[in-house]
Order: sequence, then C-alpha cells, then structure tokens
Amino acid sequence: MQSVHAALGPYLPPGKTLDLTLTDNRYSMIAVSRRRDGYRLRVHRMFVGAEPRVVRALARYVVHNDRRASSLLGEFIEQNQSIIRRQLRRPRNVKIRTAGRFHDLQVIFDRLSAERFGGTFDARITWGPAGRRRRRWSIKMGSFAVEDRIIRIHPALDQAIVPEYFVAWIVFHEMLHGKHDAQREGGRRRFHTKAFQAEERTFPDYQRAYAWEKANLDKLLRA
Repeated sequence: MQSVHAALGPYLPPGKTLDLTLTDNRYSMIAVSRRRDGYRLRVHRMFVGAEPRVVRALARYVVHNDRRASSLLGEFIEQNQSIIRRQLRRPRNVKIRTAGRFHDLQVIFDRLSAERFGGTFDARITWGPAGRRRRRWSIKMGSFAVEDRIIRIHPALDQAIVPEYFVAWIVFHEMLHGKHDAQREGGRRRFHTKAFQAEERTFPDYQRAYAWEKANLDKLLRA
C-alpha cells in the first residue's frame, strides 16, 4: 500500500490528503470519494507496482475525473484480467427460493434453458429478498452475479397482475448476461452489446413484454 500511496503523492494538490485502501474486489477496480480535504480511494492490488504512466493516469482520474485517464485505466484493468481471475474466493451461501405465490422461477428458467440454450445453461435462480414497503423511483427487475452464477428476480414481479411472459422476458434477459461478455468502449464497460440486444429481440414475446412494462411500470414501483 505504501508504494501506491507514495507514487500518487506527488500528483495530489497541495494540502490534500489521500486515504488509500487496497482491495481484492473482483467487480470494482477503482472507487474514489472526493472531499474538501482530500480523497478516499479504494483500488485493486493490481495497481501495486504499476508503471508511471498508469500511476499518473490514476492520479488524474482521482483529482480531475479525467476521461482520457479513465480510458487508459480501463485498458490497464483489461490487460490484468488474469490477476482478477486467479483470485480465490469463498462461495457465498445464498438461500435459493424459486417458488413464488404466483410464478415459479425454476419452471420458467428450465423451459428457457431447454428452448433457448440447449438445456445447458449453468446458473441458479431465486427471488430476491423482500425489501421494506416504500415508494420506489426505480426498480432493478433482475440481476446476474457472474462469479456465483446466480440470477435474482425482484419479488415485485411475483404478483397476479404480472403475466408469466413478462417474468420470462426478465429471466431471459438475465440469462443473456451469462452468455454475452461485456465489451469495453471508450473506457467504459458495455453490458448490453449489439449482439446482446439482437438476441434479446428474438424472445417471442419481446414486443408484448416491452409494451406491458411501459404500461404497468408504475404498478411495479408501488408494489
């Protein structure tokens, strides 16, 4: 840690402090909080011993949120993906709940796996945890955890008013995240690539599900 701290020090504005933490996080390589008196920075251990141009880019990103620096850092992270993949981790103990009151996720998942992925899609699926009842301004209907190969579906979709074809569309969307790798464009990772979107549109009820979401989103937000 001292080597990274010392390398960044000369590039910080006078009087600014640096609170640095090295991590083994497999998802967030750089996280910075900019404060009046300095910066709180969390970076992956791959930056230990990085060449000077990478350190300068990291400093520019921390201090100025520089876009060109962000692009260079993205390339550095991409080149060091092998370090991330080598990291050992303990698997999470996740409670799986597939049967809802109105929709059975396992039935939907198995049907999609057989029809769209040759029955070989390797993942588990579960309803996400029920949160406190409060007004939402947005809703993340599903997620796919790459390392654990777990699909989580928001419990707000387990309602009588939500048609099964819509739940199936959300499940299919998350399954595609397990098939299509993210691509780096302009220093950012793009998850919904052109290939991803093209395959998603092959879902038989794509248009109907999309239309249902637009017409009923407010009901889901209130659920």
